[in-house]
Amino acid sequence: MRMNEVAYTDALPIDGYGPGFFRVGGEVHQGNILTGPTGTTDWGSYEDSASLIALAGEVDVLFIGTGAEVAHIPTALRRQLETAGIGVETMNSPAACRTYNVLLSEGRRVALAALAV
Repeated sequence: MRMNEVAYTDALPIDGYGPGFFRVGGEVHQGNILTGPTGTTDWGSYEDSASLIALAGEVDVLFIGTGAEVAHIPTALRRQLETAGIGVETMNSPAACRTYNVLLSEGRRVALAALAV
């Protein structure tokens, strides 16, 4: 079996998550996060659409982790993101973290906004 070392580009991978936290690139962040090529910051949930729209031109796909369960995001937020040219994929936060890491390791232009579990 051939093994390849995974190299992440501009963004850091999600190393772990648990009740109320995410570990990104070895650093623990409490609460909701937004991470991608511009770094990792706190995310104010769906009402904080400005920080997501600011990703336009930086990412092709934004994964939105909806917490422990899969849920729909507000329709207005989805429209804003799609109008800005950002593809949106929603899933529960654990699945969003895993999918983000896979695409990040492929060198894709992705970001993750996740609600804490």
